[in-house]
Amino acid sequence: MEQVLLHAGWPAEQVRRALNSFSDVEFAIPVPRPVPSVSAREAFMYVVMFATLILSGYNLGDLLFELIDRALPDPGARAFSRSTLQAIRWSLSSLIVAFPVFLYVAWLVGRAIRREPTKRTSKVRRQLTYVTLFIASCVLIGDFISVVYNFLGGELTVRFVLKVLTVGLIAGTAFGYYLWDLRGDEKEPET
Repeated sequence: MEQVLLHAGWPAEQVRRALNSFSDVEFAIPVPRPVPSVSAREAFMYVVMFATLILSGYNLGDLLFELIDRALPDPGARAFSRSTLQAIRWSLSSLIVAFPVFLYVAWLVGRAIRREPTKRTSKVRRQLTYVTLFIASCVLIGDFISVVYNFLGGELTVRFVLKVLTVGLIAGTAFGYYLWDLRGDEKEPET
């Protein structure tokens, strides 16, 4: 069948995808593999999961930045102020609420996927994963740009390096995990 499709002008990638959409069972006619469908509830769960991940990552970074600023104050900046305490309180509050919600929803999504593995191929899940990868890659690129910029200006301080490492670790962890997860999803089924 593959050679017939290739001879008919199909690109090899489309031939492979088309043939992989059928189950490898003995039957007179080809039997298609199950196609996942996404309910509004599942889409809601994925949006909540990724939104709370981004919110948690941002507020973790903000909290660590505030702690770095307290530990290594900038001599040219104002002294420690009440707004620093408010920023720490806000970041902690956000993390206390958003991160457990992320963990719980991720656990629910994972449990649903373990019960019904075809849900791993959800288009909403895949699209939001790519959006998360895009955001994380933009943050990482911006992080590297700021390192080069400050290096060229001779302004690499311990404070700055700690902040760059904070951003790199948070964005890099999210990027690495979701890239690894996507690659696992995109492996072709065994035929």
